[in-house]
Amino acid sequence: MGLFGIFSKEKKENLEKGLAKTKENVFSKISKAIIGKSKVDDDVLDNLEEILISSDVGVETTLRIIERIEKRVAADKYIGTSELNRILREEIASLLDENNNFSTENFDLPKTDGPYVIMVVGVNGVGKTTTIGKLAWQFKKAGKSVVLGASDTFRAAAVDQLTIWAQRVGVPIVSQGMGADPASVAFDSLASAKAKNADVVIIDTAGRLHNKINLMNELSKIRKVMTKVIADAPHEVLLVLDASTGQNAFEQAKQFTLATEVNALAITKLDGTAKGGVVIGISDQFKIPVKYIGVGEGIEDLQLFDKKEFVNSLFSN
Repeated sequence: MGLFGIFSKEKKENLEKGLAKTKENVFSKISKAIIGKSKVDDDVLDNLEEILISSDVGVETTLRIIERIEKRVAADKYIGTSELNRILREEIASLLDENNNFSTENFDLPKTDGPYVIMVVGVNGVGKTTTIGKLAWQFKKAGKSVVLGASDTFRAAAVDQLTIWAQRVGVPIVSQGMGADPASVAFDSLASAKAKNADVVIIDTAGRLHNKINLMNELSKIRKVMTKVIADAPHEVLLVLDASTGQNAFEQAKQFTLATEVNALAITKLDGTAKGGVVIGISDQFKIPVKYIGVGEGIEDLQLFDKKEFVNSLFSN
């Protein structure tokens, strides 16, 4: 069983509810696009391309999907519009399969020499600190001991918010307050977690510095300091993106993957947007696995990303 357990009926219902706006946006448009059409022709494909791009799947990913469908149509001249949803479902599932190389059912914290270290990055306002709090709760619920590190010291609100989450979840937090050296906080957080023999330590980082160079330098400094406590830290660099920002999420992913070695994604606020297609596009464009998705405001609404259930929820009747 995975860290967050099997995909329960409740989680499935929350996922479907969270993706409702995206589903309505995409598939109501597809239905209109194929009215009066019996076969998948160039007009249908042109309309589908426009729909996917407008749903923030992204131009390059959309063109890949359309190209795959074109090949299938060319191979089978009798593919009708009634089969379009099934084909689209299969091709999106295939894309996500290629870019998400872990299974929900057997996902757990890898064995490490000391605590498993997660460094969380992302711009202000995407739900970064909230995601950390919800992650800490999920880990604790699974029986893991957690330490939080407040290395976003550029905003007092960030430290305060993370402290509130630590109290709510009931886990220790290492904080030196606003204006402290972020790398120093990270060092102390890892040292504390190691001394406590904790299972996981989650480090918050600044959402925005003065410019890209400062961001790169700060994140590099934090990473370097971490290795003095735990040699192979951080084990995971988790980039948090807000689905509702659509194409801006692509730009954020681009900047942060240049700034540091991002190896996992969390995409939040899917419940509040019709732009859920961004999950497909970002996964495809950056070849970084989407690990978590946020489908609501509740503490339970941060889910381990299940690509199969995600596609099923998008295409369910």
